[in-house]
Amino acid sequence: MDVENRAVAAMVADKNQQKKGDDGVEARSIRFGENDLLSGEIKDEVLAAKMTLINNAIDEIGFTAYHWKLFCLNGFGYAVDSLLLLLQSIIATQAKLEFQPSFSTGLTIAVYVGMLVGAIFWGFSADIIGRRFAFNVSLFISSVFTIVAGASPNWVVLGLFICLAAFGAGGNLVLDTAVFLEYLPSKEQWLLTLMAAWWGLGQLIAGLFAWAYLPRYSCADAASCTYKNNEGWRYVMYTSGVFVLILSVLRVTVIRLHETPKFLVAEGKDEQVVRVLQDIAEKNNRPCSLTLEQFQALGPTARVSKNRISLAEVGFHLRGLFVTRKTGLSTVLVWFSWLLIGLAYPLYNVFLPTYLASRGADFGTSSAYITWRNYAINNVCSIFGPVLAGFMCRSKWFWGRRGTMIIGAMVTMIFFFCYTQVRTESQNVGFTCAISFCLNIYYGTLYAYTPEVFPSAHRGTGNGVAIGLNRIMGIISAIVGKVANTNTPVPIYICAALYIVMGIVAAGLPFEPYGRRSG
Repeated sequence: MDVENRAVAAMVADKNQQKKGDDGVEARSIRFGENDLLSGEIKDEVLAAKMTLINNAIDEIGFTAYHWKLFCLNGFGYAVDSLLLLLQSIIATQAKLEFQPSFSTGLTIAVYVGMLVGAIFWGFSADIIGRRFAFNVSLFISSVFTIVAGASPNWVVLGLFICLAAFGAGGNLVLDTAVFLEYLPSKEQWLLTLMAAWWGLGQLIAGLFAWAYLPRYSCADAASCTYKNNEGWRYVMYTSGVFVLILSVLRVTVIRLHETPKFLVAEGKDEQVVRVLQDIAEKNNRPCSLTLEQFQALGPTARVSKNRISLAEVGFHLRGLFVTRKTGLSTVLVWFSWLLIGLAYPLYNVFLPTYLASRGADFGTSSAYITWRNYAINNVCSIFGPVLAGFMCRSKWFWGRRGTMIIGAMVTMIFFFCYTQVRTESQNVGFTCAISFCLNIYYGTLYAYTPEVFPSAHRGTGNGVAIGLNRIMGIISAIVGKVANTNTPVPIYICAALYIVMGIVAAGLPFEPYGRRSG
């Protein structure tokens, strides 16, 4: 390691070997960490060299019990995000019967507004004040407002509390992948895709709560609907809120999360970087030869912010996502992918109870029990899409992350078109299960791919904007779903067309993380 680090220091000191980069700015001819995904997109050579040292140290430590805890505790964030997203669609029908609102898709808009603000707030704050704070408090915020939402006296108050609960959840998907990735050894980065299985687990839990309460504790029509005979949706909210509260407590008791080394090094806190990694190695009886002297030999990074909470700081992190033409193209295509999935996903999943009920009625199976049973079965299938995607990303036979997304998008598109031709109850269940499975191959991979291709110093910002764009399209989906009428196949055709475009965009992504280390 000493020889390697002296060589890295010498490379930093070498001012003579330069070439023109693909963005027209001067870059050193010698690249740091040739196996690092963003090794060719260097602007701050000292920071790049220090990132290489951190990656080497993480690979030297290897995968430990600490990483397993992170896999589960960060996975809780995935589960809560999907659970809260579907809760509003699950309870909407019964809440509408009780409150009789003038705007029926208001809860969908409320949850996406909350997640939009949460994604932007927690995303930018992750690069400015750090990852640890949001990790520790976001689930607690979600749990409190989910419980309170169950006691809502009217439609507007219900929408407000769902929005506030979603604000807390909005920080999870921004940070869960970033935090886990920034501790992962390079050989285990495929686990980032597998972690999306927690998303399906959250959907399943939401479906099981609905199946348990709604058939037994729901009114039949608006004329007879009162607080007393329509408590099922409230039970769903109370139970879900308590479940999220338990998860939030586990997050701060099972593990004391350190701030991630890659955030610390971007802030110039080299001593803390060494301390964090050596502490993990010591507690797990693993080697770690990283020392502070190795960082000091490289000198200070080009920029350490003195005024972190400012608009200038936000602008700095946004510009960092477009530092070269290639990284700029990658950022635009990733954000565009999130825009597309942001419309397609809620048009299917959020309105899935409506699809199941309307098509079930066509086949003479309009029972609430059957509808919510089918919904739970469907959500079981969604768990296994990311599991398959994780193993596909790990294999070169599926062309890495990009190939996995292309396959997932194209197969999902085929099943969407098939679903418009459903003629029996068995087909209704079978095709919705197939869609949920295949859809999550694409979605789970996109979730993992996104933080991998953003520079670490700007990863929270890139994730936050991506998921923020996704939430904007979720709001639009509520309008499209209302205008297009979810009792017809039109929204399904829209989803199918969007997945065709997603597959094309995936093919154009410039970076392939397979076999490479994140920056």
